[in-house]
Amino acid sequence: MSSRPYGIICPITRACDVLEPRWTIPILSELWAGATKFNELRRGIGSISPSLLSKRLKELEDYGLIERIEDRAAGTIDYVRTQMAIDLEPAMNSLAIWAQKYIEAEIACDVNLSSLTWKMRRYIVTDELPNRRVVIRFHFQDDGLDYDTYWIVAEPGESVQLCTSIPGYDVDLWVETSVPSLSAIILARSTIAREVEEERLFLTGDTIMSRTMHRWLHVTDYLPEGGPRELSLEARTARARC
Repeated sequence: MSSRPYGIICPITRACDVLEPRWTIPILSELWAGATKFNELRRGIGSISPSLLSKRLKELEDYGLIERIEDRAAGTIDYVRTQMAIDLEPAMNSLAIWAQKYIEAEIACDVNLSSLTWKMRRYIVTDELPNRRVVIRFHFQDDGLDYDTYWIVAEPGESVQLCTSIPGYDVDLWVETSVPSLSAIILARSTIAREVEEERLFLTGDTIMSRTMHRWLHVTDYLPEGGPRELSLEARTARARC
């Protein structure tokens, strides 16, 4: 991280000294979401190289925002937030709500597909799914994707699994969508009903799962007064930046 001061007597600028380098806030966000392993952080963040992630983690450790815990017996390394980072969370929540209110949906919803699908494991509300194994196939229609099909496997009492190859089970629900469309739903920049009506989202298969998608797919808690800026009606399938 840069050690050059802004030259302004202001606490906010000092906070920027710590938080402004690229990827710092996404790393902290993944830690807030429960990731502790290096590879979990990298997959959740998306387009960050291993060397840069290692560098940022070391910087965050030096600043006292995270603690590196090594279990030599198990051969594992975990990264956890310190109280200093925990105390930062309300400010980050306020920043998220600000972004939902003022940043255009087309910008906010143009996200990294690999990161989006990896995080999908957290967005599935298993209590709202049928009480059995459920398989959901997501196919993304965006141009220029290196990989466009993912499977979610959810079983009662088990963690939700993300698969990049056919999992060997019958598919219950087929979801045809795009990165901006699905991101807009999760970010509350649009709704399932609206995306279906605009023919940006297609659901086939289990009728109950289709009709209850608004229950089992979690929508962001960052909702500003008056609601976030919505995805425009003219928005169409966009190129995902993977």
